[in-house]
Amino acid sequence: MEKVKTGVIGVGHLGRHHARVYSQVPEAQLVGVHDTDPEKGQKVAEEFDTKYFENLSDLLERIDAVSLVVPTTFHYALAIDILDRGKNLLIEKPITETVKQAEEVLSLAKAKNLILQVGHIERFNPAFKMIEDLALEPKFIESHRLAQFDPRGTEVAVILDLMIHDLDLILTLVKSEVKSIEAAGVSVISDSEDIANARLTFQSGCVANITSSRISARPLRKMRLFQKNSYISLDFLQRSVEIYKLMDVGSIPKEEKDKKTLVGNIPTGEVGKTIVYEKPEIKSEDMLTSEIKSFLDAVKNRTHPKVSGEDGKRALKLALEIVNKAKEHREWSTKI
Repeated sequence: MEKVKTGVIGVGHLGRHHARVYSQVPEAQLVGVHDTDPEKGQKVAEEFDTKYFENLSDLLERIDAVSLVVPTTFHYALAIDILDRGKNLLIEKPITETVKQAEEVLSLAKAKNLILQVGHIERFNPAFKMIEDLALEPKFIESHRLAQFDPRGTEVAVILDLMIHDLDLILTLVKSEVKSIEAAGVSVISDSEDIANARLTFQSGCVANITSSRISARPLRKMRLFQKNSYISLDFLQRSVEIYKLMDVGSIPKEEKDKKTLVGNIPTGEVGKTIVYEKPEIKSEDMLTSEIKSFLDAVKNRTHPKVSGEDGKRALKLALEIVNKAKEHREWSTKI
């Protein structure tokens, strides 16, 4: 099997893990890494038995695909350079700082016929992957993503750091345009919002209430979906899913009864309904490995990436709109 020649640009906390995965998966050959900190770059290169390239051009000349894992402020310029040199790109989220920049990156990738994948890693969470094949038409979504404080990522608001994960997931689940946005945020430790809440109303009538915080005492990453006759709870930390369904009494096949738990009855009409609880078994897997393997598969087979540049732009656009709404709310509240 011919391996994809790969590299990593930026080997900080997350970039190091990109290098680790590329060095482990059989689909890739980790040619080398680049970082503006030579000591850090050399250390990671030695750890994963590869080469440190002080000159980025030297690395790009030798590879087919690359992970870009640097602060967002550097995404645009580096992405343009990488794509212009004809290299397939896995770029961490958010894709760029502005929608205009994202559009230029997408345009160049398309013109060069290159794979552009964005690192919205929760798409590869086993819990989310489990519900993707369900018949979903959510009417109300509630999401909480809370993290303990970490100086990494505080150069942007929590909306662009954490909430954008859930925005991407919700946009994937709700096949409808956003009709209206309400948002508020508070700066507690950093100079930008550390806690934020957004309420989205979609053209379909679905409403999503999203809360993100990076100053929580303990981490929490949960999402709840409500739709006609069912309620689905996802725990992204525990990578588990719980499903409650309202079903006709007697409609559950006998062979399925052992897999489900009947938790209550609701008398309706002549037949009545029963509430069925199910906790599907979910296979554990490393999310970053799944993400990188998906990228490598798209590169090798020239297929559409699971998280496309268009997906990244759409999540960024919505996140920036929420940032602006939170800013408007903050300005309004200071006048009271």
